Amino acid sequence: MDWKRLVHFALVGSSDLEQYAILLVRVSIGLFFAISGANKLFAAGGTKPVYDTLVKAKVPFPRQMAYFVSSVEFIGGSLVAVGFLSSPACVALLIDMIVATLTSALSTLPKGLSPLSWLDDLLYLPEVLYVLFFIWLICSGPGKFSVDYWLAGKLLR
Repeated sequence: MDWKRLVHFALVGSSDLEQYAILLVRVSIGLFFAISGANKLFAAGGTKPVYDTLVKAKVPFPRQMAYFVSSVEFIGGSLVAVGFLSSPACVALLIDMIVATLTSALSTLPKGLSPLSWLDDLLYLPEVLYVLFFIWLICSGPGKFSVDYWLAGKLLR
């Protein structure tokens, strides 16, 4: 066993494995949003919970916005999953999750918490984690195992 290599991996990771991590996160989060959006768009009554949430949050045009948000999730998630137009899709989903956090998720946090406990609860929200994943994917790019990477190789020769 090469201890020096093991210690190096434990402290700084491995750039050889980075592309697999990007692939795992990109496909997982993309599929999650594609499936979630599809269930809202194509299942009977699927947009009703979205509509109810938007009405409660006093978002204008809640019926149209329910279909818009569901479509962003379905289309954006599908694009992220295959790695095509990944950065624009991540930006759209990032905005979707920021709006979801501000209009709905924040209201679920208990009142009267200390700032540290409030931050702890905020960071526990799945929407906040999705925002962080999208920021990471925008900055890292979709990785070598994506349509975008293949296209860039063909178009930017």
